[in-house]
Amino acid sequence: MEQSVRDEREPGGRPPATAPETFETSAPSPGPATSDSPATTSRPAVRRIMVGLVLAMLTSMLTNSIIGTALPTIMGELGGQDRLAWVATAALLTMTASTPVWGKLSDVWGRKLLFQIALGVFIVASLAAGMAQDVNSLIAARALQGLGVGGLATLPNIILGDVVPPRERGRYSGLIGMVFGVSTVLGPLVGGFLVDSPLGWRWCFLITVPLAVVAFVVIQVMLTLPARPRHRAPVDWLGAGLVFSAASTLIVLLSLGGSQIPWTSPTAIALGVGAVLLTVSAVLVERRAADPIVPIRLFRDRTFVLASAGSVCVGVMMFGLIIYLPQYLQMVHGASPTVSGLMTLPLVVSFLVTSIGSGFAVSGNGRWKGYTVTGMALAVTGFAVLGLGQVLPGLGQVLPDLATVVVGQALVGLGIGLNLQLLLLATQSALPTGDLASGTATLTFFRNLGGSTGVAALGAVMVARLDTELAEAAATARADVAAQDGPGAAEAEELSEGLARAAESAQGSPELVHALPGPVRDVIVGAFDHAMQGVFVAGLPVAVIGLVAVLFMRGVPLRGGSAPERVPQR
Repeated sequence: MEQSVRDEREPGGRPPATAPETFETSAPSPGPATSDSPATTSRPAVRRIMVGLVLAMLTSMLTNSIIGTALPTIMGELGGQDRLAWVATAALLTMTASTPVWGKLSDVWGRKLLFQIALGVFIVASLAAGMAQDVNSLIAARALQGLGVGGLATLPNIILGDVVPPRERGRYSGLIGMVFGVSTVLGPLVGGFLVDSPLGWRWCFLITVPLAVVAFVVIQVMLTLPARPRHRAPVDWLGAGLVFSAASTLIVLLSLGGSQIPWTSPTAIALGVGAVLLTVSAVLVERRAADPIVPIRLFRDRTFVLASAGSVCVGVMMFGLIIYLPQYLQMVHGASPTVSGLMTLPLVVSFLVTSIGSGFAVSGNGRWKGYTVTGMALAVTGFAVLGLGQVLPGLGQVLPDLATVVVGQALVGLGIGLNLQLLLLATQSALPTGDLASGTATLTFFRNLGGSTGVAALGAVMVARLDTELAEAAATARADVAAQDGPGAAEAEELSEGLARAAESAQGSPELVHALPGPVRDVIVGAFDHAMQGVFVAGLPVAVIGLVAVLFMRGVPLRGGSAPERVPQR
C-alpha cells in the first residue's frame, strides 16, 4: 500500500502546503515508528532507490580512479609539473573535510535535496575540469569536484539508514562496496583508453557528466523517503567551518610535510599549530552548539569510538594499497599502467566477495563481530606477507616475487571487505535514529581522513627510505672510485654520476626509470623495492591497531525491523 509521507521541508521549517511524497510499505504500520527505527520500506521500493544511489556513487568514484592514469598527459599539456600532486590532493582534501557537513545539512534541508545539490556541484565541477586551460583552474575544479563527491560518498549510507532496518542493510550495503571495487578496476582502463583515443584527456572528466545527469533524473523520479522529524535549530555554520578548516589543514600538512616542505620548517610548524588550534576550537564550539555538525555525545558511545578507530585503519590500508601497489608493480616489476591495474584484481575481487557476502550473512541473525575480527586478522596476515615476504625465513622460496604480492593483497582485500560496511552498520545500529546522519557522516569522515593522511604518511615513509637507499648507493660508488683503479673504478664513477643525475628521474614516471642505463636502473629499482617494502611493513601495525579496536567492540546483534530496540552501548 502507499502511505503519504514527506522528507523535504519548505523554507523556514513550515509544513508543506502541497501534497506529500509517497513511499511503499510492506505492511500497514500499527503506529508511529519508534525513534530508533526507520520506517520499513518494501524491497521493490528500496531496489528502485538503490538504482539512483549506486549510479551516482559509481559516477563520482569513477572520476577519482580515472584521473590517475591521465595525470602525466594532463600535466604535459597544461604545464605546472610541480603542482601535479595538487590535482589529485585537492579533490581528496575537500571530499574528506566536507563529509560531516553534508550529513548534518541533510538533517536540516532533507536527504533528497542535499543529494541533488551534491550531484549538481559534481556536474558543474566536471564541466569546469574538462574545459580547464591551465593547471590552476584544473586544481580549483578538482577541489569543487571533491565537495560534490563528499556528499555522494556520504548520503547513500544515510538514505539507506532511513529506509531499511539495520539488520537488512547488509543486503544493500554490499552493493555500495561493489561500486567501489568496480570503479577501481574500470577507472584506470577507461582513463588509459580515453587518453590514447582521439577524444583526449578532457573526456576523463566530461564522460561522467551524462552519467551524473541520468543519476539526477533517476533520483528525482525514484527516490522517495519516509517522514522525518523536522530540525528547527539554526545551522551550525561556525562549527562546520572549523571542522572543515581543521581537517583541511591537517591533510595539507601531511601531504606536503617531508616532501615539498621540511618537517622542521616554519611553514610545517605553522600548519601543525594551526591544525591543533582549529581542532580545539571546533571541539569547544561543538560542545555549545544547539545542533552541532559533529555532536560530541557521539564520542561517549563505545561502539562509535572503536568503529571510528577501525575505520581510520581501514582507510589507511585500503587507500594505501590502491595508491602504492600499482606504483610498486610499475617501478619494480616493469608492468605497464594497464597491466598494473589488472594485477590489483586479487585485491578488488577478494574485497567484493567478502563485502557482498558478509552483508548477506549478517542479515540472517544480525551477528557481525566475528566477521570484523576475522577480517582484521586477515589484513594483519596480508601485510605480513607483503612486507615481510622477502625477509621471513623460507617464505621467499614458498611465495617468491609476484606470488607474494598476489597472496598478500588478496588477504588484505578479504579483510577490508569484511570491515568496510560492517563497522558502519554496527554504528548505525548502536546510535539512535536522531544521530544516524551525524554518526554515519562522521564515521565516513574518519575513514576518508585515514585514507588521505595514511597515503601522505606512507608516501613520506617511501620517499625517506628511497632517498636513504639512493644516497647509500651513491656513497658506496664514490668509495669504490676512491679505493680502486682500472675498469672497476671507471664503472663505479659512472654509476655514481648516473645516480646523481637520476635523482629527479627516480621521482618521475616508471618509463624514465626503466630507460636509464642498466647499472643505474638496477640500483634505483632495487631502492624502490626496499622503499616499498617499508610501506608494506608500515601497514602492519595499522592492521594490528584495527584488530585491537574491533576486538574490544561489543558484538551486540544488529537491530531487526520487527521489534526495534535501543541497546545502550556506552
